Amino acid sequence: MKNESGEASVEEENQKQPKEAGKFIKIKKFTFIMGIFLVIFLTAGITTIALTFGDEKVESLAPDKHAEFEKLYSTYDKIKDDYYEEVDEEKLVDGAINGMIKSLDDPYSAYMDKKEASSFHESISSSFEGIGAEIQEQDGQIMVVSPIKGSPAEKAGVKPNDIILSVDGKSVEGLSSSEAVLKIRGEKGTKVDLSISRAGESEPIELTIKRDTIPIETVYAEMLDDGVAKIQVTSFSEHTVEELKTALEEMSKKDMKGLVLDLRGNPGGLLDQAIEMASLFIPNGKVVLQVEDRSGKKDVYKSENDGELKIPVVVLIDDGSASASEIVAAAVSESADIPLIGVKSFGKGTVQTAEDFEDGSNFKYTAAKWLTPEGNWIHKKGIKPDITVKLPDYASLPYISPDKELKASDSSSEVKAAEEMLKEAGHDPGKIDGFFDEATTNAVTAFQREQKIKETGTIKDDTTVKLMQVIQEKILKNDTQVKKAVEVLKKEINK
Repeated sequence: MKNESGEASVEEENQKQPKEAGKFIKIKKFTFIMGIFLVIFLTAGITTIALTFGDEKVESLAPDKHAEFEKLYSTYDKIKDDYYEEVDEEKLVDGAINGMIKSLDDPYSAYMDKKEASSFHESISSSFEGIGAEIQEQDGQIMVVSPIKGSPAEKAGVKPNDIILSVDGKSVEGLSSSEAVLKIRGEKGTKVDLSISRAGESEPIELTIKRDTIPIETVYAEMLDDGVAKIQVTSFSEHTVEELKTALEEMSKKDMKGLVLDLRGNPGGLLDQAIEMASLFIPNGKVVLQVEDRSGKKDVYKSENDGELKIPVVVLIDDGSASASEIVAAAVSESADIPLIGVKSFGKGTVQTAEDFEDGSNFKYTAAKWLTPEGNWIHKKGIKPDITVKLPDYASLPYISPDKELKASDSSSEVKAAEEMLKEAGHDPGKIDGFFDEATTNAVTAFQREQKIKETGTIKDDTTVKLMQVIQEKILKNDTQVKKAVEVLKKEINK
């Protein structure tokens, strides 16, 4: 109505002008200008009212950019209004996002609520509390990529490619990796029960692991014989390259003549750290890796090394070497001719990125795939070493829980593992058949006497811990992969 009366008043003024030309012109100008201002003012007011109270009409004039979400909105409204119980609206939204990402059928893409996101950020910070194992979801199952060096998981015998069936008696099948992490992690000193399926084992392995603080110290250096240094990199977190540079300086002061870079059991981590680390070993300007998006566009990353390492280097890899560690291994192999020793790597050739929401939740998704300097995609294939060397068979013996007693007349896979350990420890248990007979009892008693443990003839608590410790020490002393690496380096050093 305001607009109509305004327009009418302008017309009336035009019709009522006096006949004198001068006055007519003056009055017409004033009325016309005021009329324009009035129209503009009224139009603005009407627009404001329409936007405030006329949502349906305004929306109908603009094209819907996300018409495909009609079903989603409708379902959300129907559940919120008509479900027989009150629903948590935030939980509904989280579920919708989670379902969208799960539909990608990509184990490396996941939605994380506030708690899960916090746990995710902890994994690349200074420390966290848990058992220390990198896991991923694969085909609806939770698979171990690799335990962290020195972690409770490693000490308990958790191995790459183990499938976690349950946590504290509850199945984790169908959970995302971030959901499983929340169930496995917990306060230092508390225990968690895991049921694990392992290739070659007919029965699930039952583990009770005591949680601890897991420091994100990622580089461990030691000097071996004849000027050969071994530096193990366990993951790629925020300060890994800085730690590596410090380790290299320390080893150089000890007259390092050759280097074994140990990437075994390294599940990966931050891409920028992998690129920077690889660059330390690759001549300036040579390709480190290529990142390819879905359109086929490639970003090529090259070494910006200002001082190439002037000593021979070999790199160790195994089936627990994944993602960022594979980037480094492939880069130094193809762009610096550094030999790889060990067994075929895990095979993860994709790159993830994470987006944070304002409420603290986030989601990570696969944004691209990475290619080696020569353009190879190692996804689900892994990297074959130049020299294949396996660890001794006893390095794959399963963990035995110290809480479980193994005694005469028992028959199980744990007994068989204990028999094999006793044999490797130098005590003959008789036939290795998984049956705890008199010969097994005698071997246990002899082992306890040697280790100055109470002679019970049964395997539990201290006996179990010591038995596994002896085997671990033997593995370290007879690390066939490190021995081969040292052999290769010595040939280069003595040239």
